[in-house]
Amino acid sequence: MAGNTFGQVFRVTTWGESHGPALGAVIDGCPPRIPLRAADLEEELARRRPGMQAHATPRREPDQAEILSGVFEGQTTGTPISLIIYNRDVRSRDYDALKEVFRPGHGDFTFQAKYGLRDHRGGGRASARETVARVAAGAVAQKVLDRENIRVVAYTLELGGIRARNLEESAIWDNPFFCPDPQAVPAMTQRVKEVKAQGDSLGGLVEVRVKGCPPGLGEPVFDKLDAVLAQAVMSVGAVKGVEIGAGLAAARMLGSEHNDPLIPGGFASNNAGGILAGISNGDEIVVRAAVKPIPSIAIEQQTLDLSGQPRSLSIKGRHDISAIPRIVPVIAAMVRLTLTDFLLRQRAIK
Repeated sequence: MAGNTFGQVFRVTTWGESHGPALGAVIDGCPPRIPLRAADLEEELARRRPGMQAHATPRREPDQAEILSGVFEGQTTGTPISLIIYNRDVRSRDYDALKEVFRPGHGDFTFQAKYGLRDHRGGGRASARETVARVAAGAVAQKVLDRENIRVVAYTLELGGIRARNLEESAIWDNPFFCPDPQAVPAMTQRVKEVKAQGDSLGGLVEVRVKGCPPGLGEPVFDKLDAVLAQAVMSVGAVKGVEIGAGLAAARMLGSEHNDPLIPGGFASNNAGGILAGISNGDEIVVRAAVKPIPSIAIEQQTLDLSGQPRSLSIKGRHDISAIPRIVPVIAAMVRLTLTDFLLRQRAIK
């Protein structure tokens, strides 16, 4: 298994490298007669697009997806959908100095160990650039979810230790951090300026809430909905931890505190995060992802070269200060892909 395909019924294979000609995705299993045009993918791709925030990489990519197959007269045909996004602003020379050394925190060492070679130009397949294909595929998945009135809302819950305390959904896209708390934005802005001046980077938390998911999605034992959601979100390169509902806080709670009482019309609380026994319970699904700091930093670090000799390294080039907020639509896309796959699997059962 090469590990480039996700899903069982709604199957997505991504391809391409950071500094190759293009990236893309092939989607198999999308139902027919779903309205779909290239313009339907633009909003989510724009949120992930580089060069859109002052603290992000200045790499300028239009990230316009083209639909090569699987759509006829504005509707899906039920055959494989092929998407392509061309790389337009590639500067591979920026990575010439990294050809012989391993960057700390990147996949350079592990890709070399696995394959015996690596694409040093921006990390190749291990680059965050790969996620543009996931976002495009996730936008297609949302079109399927739209028919069931399932909505996925993602936002920055925390950046550099600054946490959102108020969740105003209408405010998410009105600030450069995709934060639902306008009062937290000035502190986030100041924190980013401080860390950028130090040549360092930041991590944070992304939260996703799924509204309108029906009960019954998920499979018992190994394909639990929360298990596959965790796998999907953890497959995003910068994610180092995933919580569902109360998450790690559940370890410090009593059973009487953590249990969600059933009442007419639903549940009295949602510590389960909308999932019980690996199956959706009809409540709001809540997923949080811990995002590590960007490993490419200007501060000098210790490393090794290809011959095993010690080296010191300071990363140059065009890099984000944090994967947040551009990772927000990526994590949302993985949640969408997971839900769409389970929705279609449930239809097969019934």
